[in-house]
Amino acid sequence: MSDPIYLDYAATTPVDPRVLEAMLPYFDGDFGNPSSLHHFGRRAEAALERARRDVAEALHCLPREIIFTSCGSESDNLALRGAALAAREGRGANHLITTPLEHSAVIATARQLRDHFGFELTELPVDRDGRVSPDDVARAIRPDTALVSVIYANNEIGTISPIAEIAAACSERHVPLHTDAVQAASQLDLDVRKLGVSYMAVGAHKFYGPKGVGALFVRQGSPLLPTQTGGSHEYGLRAGTQNVPYIVGLAEALKITVAEREKHNAHFRVLRDRLIEGLLRSIPECQLTGHRTERLPNHASFVFRGVNGNDLLMHLDLAGIAASSGSACKTGDPEPSDVLLALGLPPEWALGSLRLTVGRLTTEAHVDRVLEVLPGLIEKLRVLESMPVV
Repeated sequence: MSDPIYLDYAATTPVDPRVLEAMLPYFDGDFGNPSSLHHFGRRAEAALERARRDVAEALHCLPREIIFTSCGSESDNLALRGAALAAREGRGANHLITTPLEHSAVIATARQLRDHFGFELTELPVDRDGRVSPDDVARAIRPDTALVSVIYANNEIGTISPIAEIAAACSERHVPLHTDAVQAASQLDLDVRKLGVSYMAVGAHKFYGPKGVGALFVRQGSPLLPTQTGGSHEYGLRAGTQNVPYIVGLAEALKITVAEREKHNAHFRVLRDRLIEGLLRSIPECQLTGHRTERLPNHASFVFRGVNGNDLLMHLDLAGIAASSGSACKTGDPEPSDVLLALGLPPEWALGSLRLTVGRLTTEAHVDRVLEVLPGLIEKLRVLESMPVV
């Protein structure tokens, strides 16, 4: 295969060379444990705290409000489980609110808290574009609601949630809001003062940083019970020696992302809209999933009636095009996506999902190649699907 085309930036991104350069000194020369008191430890600790200040500056919060974790999923887990258990302990709260469009790190955690820890769980309906109404959130809040969790931008369909409005509804009722911003961080404003959230999760590998490191914003005064114990690291909220090189990489990647966001977003929108308009025009029984305009700038997602999404991915890969059928955590599952079913799509449509996400290295020629190849693949797969099984 010559010059394969990567259109799965929502799954992961390559590490920016500038990020790698910032990380390298902390693998050898400045390799110390940041909890050690000697010279090596102090240098590592200084790098750790510089990174914390840089992340806090990007999020417009206090450095103490940043907790470093191993990934976005861990950040989500810590926020949900830690906030729920703290609210139960502190005020007897026993009710959680979320949506069926959450990443599995959130919805699986919420359902575990229901099934094994005795919490009540409300999963709010969404509209056909994948948005939850702030009014529905407000009506669902009860005196014993411990936490509301709504994703900032959905990883499968790209829809952006009205987080600031939802946060305002929660604040009026004195209930904290968590948002999974893992997919949003590469393209949307992360100013927590404007968003009004109490907890927010990010993961570095979605914005050209390394895999295996994330961060959780915890607004000062927001209760959180540590779920990983054994040390006083991260203000006692997340035990374990910090991964200094990767944390430095996360901070550098986030600084670059914030500084260059508008430039890259403008590039993404041109390519995204070219994909959307071209495929809707050229493929019959093709439907865009997610909101047409209130969606991530780099994100185009579709369903095709009468097509198996996994078969489509295989044929695209053979044609030199890397894509996804939705969440990278779900690819390979033959069942329809819960997210697509929640939009009201019937299984014969939901099984034929495709997510194309562009990135900093994507060109118009890459998009044109997809527009050239995909219609023929869809037609071929529909013929194969219609053939009787012998």
